[in-house]
Amino acid sequence: MSLPTQLSRREREVMDIIFARSEATLSQILEDMESPPTRPALRSILTILEGKGHLTHRQDGGREFIYQPVHSREEVGQSTLSRVIGTFFGGSLTQAMAAYLSHPQTQLSADEVAELRRFLDEAKPKNP
Repeated sequence: MSLPTQLSRREREVMDIIFARSEATLSQILEDMESPPTRPALRSILTILEGKGHLTHRQDGGREFIYQPVHSREEVGQSTLSRVIGTFFGGSLTQAMAAYLSHPQTQLSADEVAELRRFLDEAKPKNP
């Protein structure tokens, strides 16, 4: 799956808000932004995100549009993670995991370790 990936800081902020709400109006997005731009500037960002294929909108009776992500958070996350692993770790999941797990601030709970072991067991080749 090839998802659009290049987003500015502001575009990522808007997408995070819309993902968190599932859908949002321009007014709701402005409410949730830390340092909100003007309404016209945000309208421009939303138009850009639609043009990049990240958002769609509908009108629900009132005057404001309701914006929704085109792809699920999971789809975007998988696509982004694949790109990061390809770009920074030469496509090696092992190197990416080693880098993450060796970071001093990484602290996994026992439940997280057990879940990772389960995922690894499920991913084992069926014909050794």
